[in-house]
Amino acid sequence: MNVCRFGVSLEDDLLEKLDDFVEKHHFPNRSQAIRHLIRNLHVNEIWQENQLAAGSIVLIYDHHRNRLVNSLLTIQHDFSDTILSSQHVHLDHDNCLETIVVRGKPSDIYNLADRLTAVKGIKHANLAISGF
Repeated sequence: MNVCRFGVSLEDDLLEKLDDFVEKHHFPNRSQAIRHLIRNLHVNEIWQENQLAAGSIVLIYDHHRNRLVNSLLTIQHDFSDTILSSQHVHLDHDNCLETIVVRGKPSDIYNLADRLTAVKGIKHANLAISGF
């Protein structure tokens, strides 16, 4: 991969914000932080244009909850074209963590995540999505 060097002019207050961002997120330098920010902008464009994206949905729930597991499975079957795989882990006697790996249009992924999150008994849900 070729690296091109270029100069950037920033107002003092904006440069200070960049340096704070570098420090807060432990980037080794400003260049790495700028690359990260540009990639995030690119991913946002992918979402807005509804291009192909991938990610994961993480759910934590009490598996003793009536009909919760069946509801999750029914929803997942409705999205079989979006779901690549899922992993179920027993955290303790009551709590389970499920990781669902997804690929598809962001609108479909968000719809799936919203439906899963809305199931009664879900204690926590998190969606991580990115373009590629």
